[in-house]
Amino acid sequence: MSKLKIAVQKSGRLHDDSMQILKDVGISIDNGKDQLKASAKNFPLEVFYLRNGDIPQYLKDGVVDAAIIGENVLVEKGDTIKIIEKLGFSSCKVSIAVPKSVKYNGIKDLEGKRIATSYPNTVNQFLDKNNVKANLHIINGSVEIAPNIGLADAIVDIVSSGSTLFKNGLKEVEVLLKSEAVLAVSPLISSENQNTLNTLQFRLQSVLRGRKSKYVLLNAPNDKIETIIKILPGMNSPTILPLAKEGWSSLHSVINKNEFWEVIDELKANGAEGILVCPIENMVL
Repeated sequence: MSKLKIAVQKSGRLHDDSMQILKDVGISIDNGKDQLKASAKNFPLEVFYLRNGDIPQYLKDGVVDAAIIGENVLVEKGDTIKIIEKLGFSSCKVSIAVPKSVKYNGIKDLEGKRIATSYPNTVNQFLDKNNVKANLHIINGSVEIAPNIGLADAIVDIVSSGSTLFKNGLKEVEVLLKSEAVLAVSPLISSENQNTLNTLQFRLQSVLRGRKSKYVLLNAPNDKIETIIKILPGMNSPTILPLAKEGWSSLHSVINKNEFWEVIDELKANGAEGILVCPIENMVL
């Protein structure tokens, strides 16, 4: 049986998050230290550990069938590669930053300026869209130092927490792109491996739905159930079970993680008691 070949970043936060989600979908990978390739024990899959910037070309050439990769890298080097699932982790931004001492009024302030970056295609697309002409200095590595040594007036780089910019006396002034980890597919994938990828994607979707949700159990007087049902629509409707205490019921449902505390406050205000909240490992629809 053919194995699905999937690329992940060889090290760093994206690597760790990628391996964790593969573990969460039930795939056991025997990857020893410094291996460049490893096979799954219980799924027809091989993992290739590659430099993030090299992965788009491997996808284009069909060397790998799929990849977990930063969306920003595909925008820069693989805009023809199809994204089939956004994975919700390893979020970052590609942003323009200038020295803190510089007054910034808008994108037109970059006209004729020198910009240091390792994302020339992304920057040029942004500048063209805004009818701004600037001079790019392509740097592979840390670009934050460029303004301090007189090499550039501004930089474009990945921003996560912003701490690196702060340490180098820079401030973020424009966001070119918001990025997260995505599942991307090679245009040369075989039909057999596409079927395997579909199975993997189904598992990933189940885990992602679970990560975005909380399972809630609560007790409520029967005369409050109709009101609480409106607060707790769940996937179809809440489960309602009678309690031994007469006139009371237990309701079970699912809450969107982003709305969690607002919903809990509303439940309490409408008579809910004994609210129990549980994480969801998988949600299969």
